[in-house]
Amino acid sequence: MRNIVILISGSGTNMAAIVHAAQHDHWAERYGAQAVAVISNRADAAGLALACDLGLATDALDHKAFASREAFDAALMQRIDAFDVPGAPVLVVLAGFMRILTPGFVSHYAGRLVNIHPSLLPAFAGLNTHQRAIDAGCKVAGATVHLVTPELDHGPILAQAVVPVLPGDTAQTLAARVLTQEHLMYPKAVAGLLEKMRAKNYH
Repeated sequence: MRNIVILISGSGTNMAAIVHAAQHDHWAERYGAQAVAVISNRADAAGLALACDLGLATDALDHKAFASREAFDAALMQRIDAFDVPGAPVLVVLAGFMRILTPGFVSHYAGRLVNIHPSLLPAFAGLNTHQRAIDAGCKVAGATVHLVTPELDHGPILAQAVVPVLPGDTAQTLAARVLTQEHLMYPKAVAGLLEKMRAKNYH
């Protein structure tokens, strides 16, 4: 059974969508995988209480308590790897985890580290994606699920969802429209990756 650990920094709505899908669609039986834990770099992240209600283990690791980015990532890796199973290393899912990860961390989880970004990559990597899309006069916006590589907001694309940019949109209204699609797309993209992982293990 492969364990899934989800990293968050805030409300955890994408995390909840993934956990609901894992439970409702029987990922344990279909893909040999289960969501087991949520870790946040903020002890006050609302998503931790939500994860607790969903029956997951929760942990908080304050990045400000570490002298360097590398020290924080090393401690985070230790917490995550505690959920490794022989022959089925943990799948790490970033769901609004607002930290730039070090190359060492990314390399350690190569091929099993997934992120969702609120733009149609490669457009608008980084922050303030919705306002930048509006300012650029884009007719559509959206979100991208991708495998994480050392280059920020790059890596092989697993799925994309497109939404219209409407006249009078603000960054907030556009973000809400995109988030609705994220909640639908992210669980499907993770399930698709798990299916590939299981097939690879079988052959």
